[in-house]
Parts: sequence; C-alpha cells; structure tokens
Amino acid sequence: MRSPSNDPMTRDEKRAGASLAAIFGLRMLGLFLILPVFAEHARHIPGGDSKTLIGLAMGTYGLTQAIFQIPFGMASDRWGRKPVIVIGLILFAIGSAVAAMAGDIWMVILGRIVQGAGAISAAVTALAADLTREQHRTKVMAMIGSSIGLVFAASLIGAPALYAVIGMAGIFWLTAILALGAIVLLLKGVPPAPPVEPGPKVPFREVLLDAQLMRLNFGIFALHLIQMAMFVVLPGLLISTGGLPLGQHWQVYLGTMLASLVPMVPAIIYAERRAKLKPVFVAAVALLILAEGGSFLGIDKFAVIVTMMWLFFLAFNILEASLPSLISRVAPPRAKGAALGVYNTSQALGLFTGGAVGGLLAQHAGPGGVFAFGAAVAMLWLLVAASMRPPALVVSRELILPPGSDFAAVKQGIAALPGVREIIIAPDKHMAYLRVNLEQWDERRARQLVGGEI
Repeated sequence: MRSPSNDPMTRDEKRAGASLAAIFGLRMLGLFLILPVFAEHARHIPGGDSKTLIGLAMGTYGLTQAIFQIPFGMASDRWGRKPVIVIGLILFAIGSAVAAMAGDIWMVILGRIVQGAGAISAAVTALAADLTREQHRTKVMAMIGSSIGLVFAASLIGAPALYAVIGMAGIFWLTAILALGAIVLLLKGVPPAPPVEPGPKVPFREVLLDAQLMRLNFGIFALHLIQMAMFVVLPGLLISTGGLPLGQHWQVYLGTMLASLVPMVPAIIYAERRAKLKPVFVAAVALLILAEGGSFLGIDKFAVIVTMMWLFFLAFNILEASLPSLISRVAPPRAKGAALGVYNTSQALGLFTGGAVGGLLAQHAGPGGVFAFGAAVAMLWLLVAASMRPPALVVSRELILPPGSDFAAVKQGIAALPGVREIIIAPDKHMAYLRVNLEQWDERRARQLVGGEI
C-alpha cells in the first residue's frame, strides 16, 4: 500500500482545473460586471428611479439560480455533467441578450431571470471533483473558488471603463459572447468525465440536513447577501463622499483588491499547511463584521469607506476560496451534484436576498441601514462558524490487489471498513483507489483484507 500524496497533478487534472475555473468565472461575470455600474446606470432608464427595483434587477439573477441549482445538480448526477453545463450556458447567453436589448428596468429584470436559470455551478464543481484525485481536489476547488475572486476583481476594475466605452447594453452582449465561448472551452478543453460509480444513492434529506453542510451553506448565503447589499449603495457613496466619477471607480477597486491579495495568499497557505483552516476561516468572518461596522460608523468619510472595502475584499477572497474546498471534503461522494446544488442554491439565495433587502434598506434607511444589516448578518455567521468542527483529514490511498482477487468481494469488504469514503477498483491494473478519513482509517486491517487474511 502506498500513498500518492506526493504525486504531482497530471496534465489532465491541470487542464480540467484551469478550464473549469475559467468556465465558472465566466458564469460569475454576468453577476459581477454590473455591480459597480448598474445602480447609477439604472437611474437613467424607465423605472430606474426606484431603488427597490434596482435591487431586484441586481438580485433576481440569484433567485432563479436558487430555483434551478438543485435540479441542475441532480440532473448532472443522472445524465452527465457536460450536457447540463451546455444547457445552462445557453440559457445564460439568451438572458444576456434579453438584458442587452432592454428598454426599461422590467426587461432588464426579465433578462436577469433568464440568465440565472443557467444554474451550472453545482455541475461544474461536481465535474471538477470527478476529474481530480483527492490529494489534488482541494487545489482544484481552491482554483475555482479563487476564480470568483479574480473575476470579482476584474469586474470591479474593468466594468466602469467598459461602461464608458460600450455602455450597459455592450456589457450584457459581452457576457453573452463569453458564455458561448465557455461552451467551446467546455467541449474542447475539459477532459471527458468518468462514468458514475454505481452504488446506493444518498438520500437527499441526508444531504440537506447534514449539520456541517448546513453551516457551510449558511456561510455562502451570508457572504453573497452582504456583498450584493453593499454594492447597491457603494457606487453612490464613492461619488458622494469622494466626488469620484463613476468612470474612475476602477482606481479604488484596483488598489483595494490588489492590496487585499497581499495578506490573503499567505493566510490560505498557512491554513492548509498548518491545518489551521478553521481559525483562519473564523477570523475572515470576523473581518466582515469589522468591514461592515466600520463602514456604518464612517459612512460620510471617503477614506474610511475605502479602508473598509479593503477589509471586505480580504475577507471575501479568503472565504470564497475556502468554502468550496470545505464542501468538497464534507459532501457525500455519491451525492456531489446534489450537495453542491444545495450549496450553490444557498449562494444564489444570498445574491437575491442581498439585492432585494439592500434595495429596500437603501430606499427606506439609507446606506447606513445597509451596512448595519450586513454587520448583523456577519455576527450571526460568526456564531455559526465558531461551532463548526475542523474538517476531517481525508486523503487518498492505493491498494495493490494480488492476482486472482475477487474484485467484487474486495470492494465490498473495503467499503465496509471504518473511514472509507470512496473506492474505485481498476481490475486491469489490479489496484484499488480509496478516499479515507485518516482519523478512522485502519491500514493494518485493510492489508489483511486485501491479502485474504480476514
């Protein structure tokens, strides 16, 4: 028996990780590109005088994402990942075209609804898990999570400049073109997914009510709720407190985002190498409280708003990279699509709730009400995160099967051992590939079973 923990990523694993991270990032681009500019743009179109409708237009994308994430995830478990992803990207492109041709706020809302119906997040993340070994899966999940942060940064920096050149319609047309390009990348750049390993289905209730998964699902809900609500009011604050025209907001976003990456990278490396993921995770949630509370207290000071943006981006990037990694460790192997569907539904509900509540609060309580609400949500998340169990150390193991082995019996016996989360038998190689919880794994007993001693 040997551990492949030191094996490098294969070429296919690298290609799958990079391609799927790019596809995931393109999907998020449809949301993030409008954040820095839409609230101001909408004031100049019919119906845009209502902040409630502006918030709805920004957040309704998340509502349809929430409705379709679980069905898309379960469909990918049954019919395959790639067909489901292609359908989702086509819907996303159609919605982008509708929004690009919109003449009023209501048609923008319709376009955002159709955009959100292309709920591919669960299928993309599940495909990434299918195509990578356990010892590299966290890296790939972090690549996908980090792609969100990178797209977020690129959108904050590039959207104001894009808006000045091609307008809001041009931005929506651009997202439609990128969605179609993502289909080509999926079909040409991503390796074929392996067949689904047969076995008993995990009841959906078990996925939905798992305590650890529920904590993570609440976390992604809270993170994107706070993010969306904040960007309902942030562009206006940069104008009112700093006199900064919309076309120059990218300068603030670029500076704060780049500055946030300096401490973020070593924080994630420290969390992984020293097994300190929970302390770093909880500290990042605490930073959210500080960022939202500081913005509330310094609402009329440009320097304070910019400083709190930096703290928010730092926390956001750490959490966005950590959450998918944690989900990949906790989710049942045979229900990855369903588990990730629930996770991404929670994310989408956060986007919708943040946009809708952020718009209502901005309308009736002003920017201060938005930040106070965000701080309260972050405080609740801190209580939830503090009770989270540190993730179990799940690693890969390989067993060499002797000639003449009864592969079905060996598989059944190994699957029954404590700590075994997943097993794949390769008869042609006389190998068994396992995912095991190292705290429960009994290597001696596994050796005895494979050797026919028990």
